[in-house]
This record gives sequence, C-alpha cells and structure tokens, in this order.
Amino acid sequence: MSNDTLQDKCILIVDDDPDVVEALSSVFSDSGAHVTTAVDGNEAIERAQQDHPDLVVLDAMLPKRSGFLVLEKLKGAGDQRPRVIMITGNQGKRHQTWAETLGVDAYFNKPFRLDRLMESVEKLLVG
Repeated sequence: MSNDTLQDKCILIVDDDPDVVEALSSVFSDSGAHVTTAVDGNEAIERAQQDHPDLVVLDAMLPKRSGFLVLEKLKGAGDQRPRVIMITGNQGKRHQTWAETLGVDAYFNKPFRLDRLMESVEKLLVG
C-alpha cells in the first residue's frame, strides 16, 4: 500500500485496547488518513457525529455501549452512513450474523492479520 492510499479519508478507530488503537492509528496515518479514536461506545457515537468518518473500525465488545449498538446507530444515521469494519475476540458465528444483519461492511476475528484488514479498508474506501 502506498503512503497516500487513504489520503483525505477520515477513519474512526473504536477499541478499548490501547495496543490495537495505537497499531491501527499508526498504519492508517502512514497511509495518509486522518485518524480519530474512541475507547467506548458512547464516545464512538459522539465522534462519528462530529467527524463524519468515511470508515469506522469498531470493536464488538466495548464499555458503556456495545459495538453492535454503535453499529446499529451508525448504519441508521441518515445520509452520513460510514463504512464499518467490526473486529472482535468473540469467535461465535451468531455475532457475525447479527453484525451482518445490522449492515456491517466487513467482519474480522481477533487476532487478525493487518494486511488483510488493510486490503479490506482499501477495497471499501478506494475501490
């Protein structure tokens, strides 16, 4: 991926694991994206409403409001619906099916390969 593949794209990273946030922030920033972060579901909704991100990378299990409730709110929010990639440590298919029902654009189980995540991001945002 070139250094400016995600130029002018706004990406919101929502995860309560600081290592995940730091790793993803670094990779997306290096690709030219503007990155914002949130550590819980309520903050995720606030940030999304303020920043109108092109993409949200969303953890399923979050404090205050689950990623599924955040996803439901984001995908139901008028014209400004961001693309959403959900990441989760939960291996169950039931959660993936629920996320797909709510309109998730991609779904990854932790641990995930960063290159596969970046391929998905590129496909969703660049085409």
